[in-house]
Amino acid sequence: MDRHIQPQTVHSNRCLGDLPMRLLIASFRTLSLLALLPGLALGQAGGGNARTAPADVWPQFRGNTSLTGVSDSALPAELSLQWTYEADEAIDSSAAIADGVVYVGTYAGTLIALDLDSGDERWSYSTGDVGIGESSPAVAGDLVFIGDLGGIFHAVDTKTGTARWTYETLGEIKSSPVIVDDRVLIGSYDGYLYALDVANGELVWKYETQNYVHATPAVWDGIAYFGGCDELFHGVRISDGEAVVSLSAGAYTAASPVIINGKVFFGTFDNDVIGIDLETHELIWQYEHPQRHFPFYSSALAADNAIVIGGRDKMVHAIEEATGEPRWTFTTRARVDSSPAASGGRVYAGSSDGRLYVLDLRTGEKLWDFDTAAPLVASPAIAEGRLVIGSEDGILYCFG
Repeated sequence: MDRHIQPQTVHSNRCLGDLPMRLLIASFRTLSLLALLPGLALGQAGGGNARTAPADVWPQFRGNTSLTGVSDSALPAELSLQWTYEADEAIDSSAAIADGVVYVGTYAGTLIALDLDSGDERWSYSTGDVGIGESSPAVAGDLVFIGDLGGIFHAVDTKTGTARWTYETLGEIKSSPVIVDDRVLIGSYDGYLYALDVANGELVWKYETQNYVHATPAVWDGIAYFGGCDELFHGVRISDGEAVVSLSAGAYTAASPVIINGKVFFGTFDNDVIGIDLETHELIWQYEHPQRHFPFYSSALAADNAIVIGGRDKMVHAIEEATGEPRWTFTTRARVDSSPAASGGRVYAGSSDGRLYVLDLRTGEKLWDFDTAAPLVASPAIAEGRLVIGSEDGILYCFG
């Protein structure tokens, strides 16, 4: 299968991002509230508690339902390669790690389960004739969930690698699943955010947007928040799928948001990073590099009072959480679409230059790097003393 020829898309990991940007009329400099249900304060939203991951587990994209990208797992000061696994196609899917098992999807349409210690394959599951793009696995109990580029959402038994159930949407799935209580949330390029019953895949509700849903939702206080290719930032109540808030983002938003301390942060294709207070809906700050004006496709991490995000300007940016002032930047040799992760005061960032970088979270100093010789679009997963990341040439790397 030619990974560059997929339905409804120009390239495997784009939310209209490589199409010419049209003139944006609205921007977050004039943040506008488009819809807020009367009488409902965000802090009072009921239903849908965020699942708290056990320590030393990375069960979904960005590690947890707030999408912070931070792990409590201790990694060595200098990483060493533990094993590699050669997949059948490119890996844009970011891994999940749970109970000593790594789960990852490939462009050949294979969901693979590997032993974390040895890299040995436990099982593989085929989605059929379509690939798995950026949708990353999410693990809950004895099920692992993932979406494919044909629009099918799969629930697979973690022990046997057989399908428990599937659900068909009408567009590519590049969003990653998020599990909240008995529901699993997933976005589709058919323009909907879906809530499905974890046990049987039955539709609980679906929420309509005006364009592709590329980003993965972040959860806070019973509400799922995500930016859309419709240039809006949405808040949807998990209990019933009703819109709580919709804000003009003024630009396409492919990046998934990160939520910390009741505030949300995300990058846009208008070359900026936005911070919003989720209680007041006020713009906290807006960051844009003073010289290099490029979109942000990477999703941010939140750690040590900083927001850290990769840019298409080839840089990793660290921004002060409170003020939006720059803390540091680090320049790689190609765009950084991979979303950085953090552990133990260090940032782990993949770049399309093929290198995995380890940076000091406080200063941005480079502490270590590793050349995979192929672009890194997938994001690092960190758990159980290991870091796992896949490359565009189909190699999965495990460091420890």
